[in-house]
Amino acid sequence: MKKAAVILGSDSDLETMRPCIARLREFEIPVQVRIISAHRTPEEASRFAAAAAGEGFGVLIAAAGKAAHLAGVLAAHTVLPVIGVPMKTSMMGGLDSLLSVVQMPKGVPVACVAVDGADNAAILAAQTLALGDEELTARLARFKKELADQVAQKDAAVQARFAGEGAEK
Repeated sequence: MKKAAVILGSDSDLETMRPCIARLREFEIPVQVRIISAHRTPEEASRFAAAAAGEGFGVLIAAAGKAAHLAGVLAAHTVLPVIGVPMKTSMMGGLDSLLSVVQMPKGVPVACVAVDGADNAAILAAQTLALGDEELTARLARFKKELADQVAQKDAAVQARFAGEGAEK
């Protein structure tokens, strides 16, 4: 199975990204976590991205705030899919990060999840890797069924709670 890389622009991103790492492990996807800065260690960002496919990675997940250039820098140096996770910041609640990840130039795409969307980044990475992996596809199908079952249970509970209160207007 291909590996996933979770690359943090700073150690301050680690707590927000823990659900991503946990979800990848839940799906039994090998994961490597690194701190690489697009601005303070640009050579390492370039080297890591350029070598990632050859080192068995199938997808890169990049978390960064403020200028949030990490995902774009990685995408510029690899043919692998890159998923950007914009981090919430004190400036505009992370809108600055979101725009930095989303507004990529033609030819350098980066998939983007919500601000602080770590869990969705892991799920999207798993779906990407599952394209060539039947076992991972089955794990994802079970996960989606569990989500649907949870909603059905909540629906039944709310219906029972409001039964007998009369028809809605």
